[in-house]
Amino acid sequence: MESFLAALAPLAWVQHGFGTRNDCRVPGELAFLKQIHSDLILFADRPGVCGEGDALVTNLPGLALSIRTADCYPILLADARNRAIAAIHAGWRGTAARIVAKTLEKMTSEFGTTPSDVYAAIGPGIGVCCYEVGEEVARQFGYEARTHLDLASENRKQLETAGVPPQNIEALGVCTFCDAERFFSYRREKEKAGRMTSFIRIL
Repeated sequence: MESFLAALAPLAWVQHGFGTRNDCRVPGELAFLKQIHSDLILFADRPGVCGEGDALVTNLPGLALSIRTADCYPILLADARNRAIAAIHAGWRGTAARIVAKTLEKMTSEFGTTPSDVYAAIGPGIGVCCYEVGEEVARQFGYEARTHLDLASENRKQLETAGVPPQNIEALGVCTFCDAERFFSYRREKEKAGRMTSFIRIL
């Protein structure tokens, strides 16, 4: 697993990683979702399938929250004060539905999270260089015509608007479509695309 984002590095109690097409190992007990491109957020209290949705939150040590992606963005959150975590699957539908902001709201209601205490890591996803979308999708983000959509930037803006300090947010900044050697891409490979597994857990 690649786990080189500095944003979560100060948190010694957090282990995390972003998978590649060659390495999707996740340590320990694993919680995951039937991902449906929604804004549904579930509390994970056990390993295995937690239900249908696109984000998981927990404050239970040892339980790894996982997300599977192939162009959509895996986003990992950690509340440094309350020791709570989240793993988010953010494609264009989830991003348009503000799943990142809603996950922060869920963490606030479940754990008393204050966004200023949150650290965020945005993993590999399709870059603005390669993600051209049609008018219907573009309008979800305030554009009037076809455009190249920057999903990483859109999610960063949601985090900042919710109150996460800019210095606590870091994005990997690699494009899954461009980097075929390391990453699967649904847009590039269609139905043949595999999935990368990203995770976060409390030690």
